[in-house]
Amino acid sequence: MNAQQQAILEAFDAARAASPRLPAISIAERLSISEGELQAARLGRDVTTLGLAPAELAAELYRLGRVKALTRSSAAVLEQQGHYPPLSSAGLLLDPGGLDLRLQLQRWHWACLIRDPLPDANGGISLRHSLQVFDCHGQALHKAFSLEATPPRIWQRLAARGNHHAPVFTRLALPAARPLPQAPGLEQDWSRMRDVHQFFALLRRHGLQRHEANTLMEGRFTRRLACDSVERTLNDAAVQQLPLMLFVASPGAVQIRTGVLPAPLRQRGWLNLFGDDFTLHLDDGRIERVWQVHKPNRDGGVTSLEAFSCDGELLLQLYAERGEGSAEQQAWRDLLAQQAGLEAAA
Repeated sequence: MNAQQQAILEAFDAARAASPRLPAISIAERLSISEGELQAARLGRDVTTLGLAPAELAAELYRLGRVKALTRSSAAVLEQQGHYPPLSSAGLLLDPGGLDLRLQLQRWHWACLIRDPLPDANGGISLRHSLQVFDCHGQALHKAFSLEATPPRIWQRLAARGNHHAPVFTRLALPAARPLPQAPGLEQDWSRMRDVHQFFALLRRHGLQRHEANTLMEGRFTRRLACDSVERTLNDAAVQQLPLMLFVASPGAVQIRTGVLPAPLRQRGWLNLFGDDFTLHLDDGRIERVWQVHKPNRDGGVTSLEAFSCDGELLLQLYAERGEGSAEQQAWRDLLAQQAGLEAAA
C-alpha cells in the first residue's frame, strides 16, 4: 500500500466514523478525487475488482436478487427497489414500471464488489453488499445494493472470481465552450423523424450536443421554460395522477421510473420524490435551462421536459407514460402548455 492509498483510507475511515452513512461521493469530493479512486484505494480490504467483460457482467444482473438500483446525473439521483430483468440486446434491461435501464456498456471501465460495514437497527454492525460500475474517469455509472438479508450465491461466486487489480483512471476534462454551431438541414431532418430513437443519429450527423440542437430548434420543435417549471410540472402531474416516465442518466446508464409520481417535497434545499419503491433526489438549484422538446414519430409525436446544467449536461427528463404504437396523452401536452403559458405571462 502506497502513501496516497493509505491517506485516502485514513480519510475515508475518519469520515465514516463521524457519519457512518455518508455517501462515498461526498467523501471523494472532500478529498478532491473521483469516487472511483476512493473505492479503488479500498482494494484488498473492502473492495474486489470484477474481471468480467461489461456485457458478461450486465447479463448477470438479473441473478442478484432484490436490490436498490441507483443511477445519478450530477444533480439527480434515482433509486429504485426491485429485481433486474434479463439483459436483452444492445444493453437493454426492459421492465417498464420496474427496473428499466439502457446501458452504454462501451463506457463501463471498472466494476467492483463493495462490502460496507454499517450500523444496524440492533446497535451492531452489518455488511452492505453492492456492485458498482465506474467509467474511465472514476465517475459512478450505476450501482446495485443488495436488499436481501443473505445475498444470493451469485454475489459469492462473483467475489470468488474477482481480483485486486487496480484500475487506471484519467482526469475528466470539461469540454471547452464553443459558439453555437451551424447545422444546415437540421430542421428538415428533425421533421422527418419517425421514431424518437432516431434523435441520437440526428445529433451525430450534425455534430451537435442535445442542448445545442434544442437551442437551434427553438420556436420550431422546442420551447424554453423557466427553471422552476420542473417543480411545477411534478406537482401538477402528482395532483392529476398523470403517469410519467422519469429519466435519469449517468454517462453509462439511463434509468427510467414509469408510473404515477408522488408530490415533490423539499428537504435541505433538494427536491425529493418519495415513492413506495423508489426515490428521486434533485438538486434543482443546479438547473440552468429547461426545454420543452417535441419529436415527431409515427404516432403523432412525443414531448419531453428536459433540464440541463450550465455546462449542457442533461440532468433529468420527463415524458408521459406511453405504450409503443400509442398516441401521447393529451393531458401531458395540456400540462406543458400551461407551463408555457405561465412563462409567457411572467
